[in-house]
Amino acid sequence: MATTSLSKAEKSYIQAGLLATPPQRIDGRDLFDFRTVALETGVAPLSNGSARLNIGKDPQDGGGGTGVIAATKLEVENVEEDGTDGGRLVCSVTCSPAAYPHLSPGALDDLQQDMTTILHQTLSHPSLHPANLGILPRKKAWLLNLDVVVLSDAGNVYDALFMAARAALYDTKVPRTRLVEMHSTKIAQKSWNTTDGMDVDQSAPSGLDTRQAPPAQDFDLVDYWDEGEELDGRTRWPVSITLNIVSSSYFLDGNLQEEAAVPLRILLVFSFLDVNAPTVQATRMLGSGEIQLDQIKSLLSDGQKYAWEIFSSLTAKLKDEDVRRTLKDRERFVTRQ
Repeated sequence: MATTSLSKAEKSYIQAGLLATPPQRIDGRDLFDFRTVALETGVAPLSNGSARLNIGKDPQDGGGGTGVIAATKLEVENVEEDGTDGGRLVCSVTCSPAAYPHLSPGALDDLQQDMTTILHQTLSHPSLHPANLGILPRKKAWLLNLDVVVLSDAGNVYDALFMAARAALYDTKVPRTRLVEMHSTKIAQKSWNTTDGMDVDQSAPSGLDTRQAPPAQDFDLVDYWDEGEELDGRTRWPVSITLNIVSSSYFLDGNLQEEAAVPLRILLVFSFLDVNAPTVQATRMLGSGEIQLDQIKSLLSDGQKYAWEIFSSLTAKLKDEDVRRTLKDRERFVTRQ
């Protein structure tokens, strides 16, 4: 779905610049250059993990760009009712009306539903399922809600969605739990037999009663809400790369005008469980354009290379954020003493 419209002359002008030798883009970037990516984690204090990401923020006034905020929240659900043994992940994407002021409410709902479908179907795949979302086998488990809000869209929103989602999941802490068993105990109660004056212990077990009630099971939290263990497999979460196809060429990180000028965009989502054997988690074609079958293999190979660069840079930034927040928390603790 196009989020902006251009005239035929504007589209022709942008496409001519992209196909020129050397290629010329509106903002002077090369075909494969990304705009500046700004990332910060721990932005939502009441969540179990959160991140704010911006692509293309203006360095002069700090405004503009594609802004996305993602947050996770864990809640306990009953497996016997509507939950899943071992826990589950549910994703939701909401688009701010300010990000798409030209879209009607119906069109905005369709857009955010499409984003939700892509994100949820990719991240909830069994190959990415965290192992520490279970609490009590076949009884209780964690429901991991991932909510993503698009604050502004200046192009390349799908790559921003997956980067923000990966950062929020990387930042997520799962509360530690311990099993609590409750055994039923019988309190001896004595009654007076008025017939023969004997004390009768009514709690005395019968030799014929072979029934044994199983102990009731529940769980208890070991630590507070903002503490816990890292979400299992947090390095497995994928990243996406969008290839904007124009004729026989393509470019990365398109802005709104460039995306509206190209007839086809290909969304490739990669996870790097093994660096030497990355996994294609999802593919999606956006637009009405066509592509030849023999081009797909080369595009997948190129997309894998650029996705790995994004993955590596994002992982390094997330590790730096971990160090920054640890030092900040330590200073806050020392100040309270």
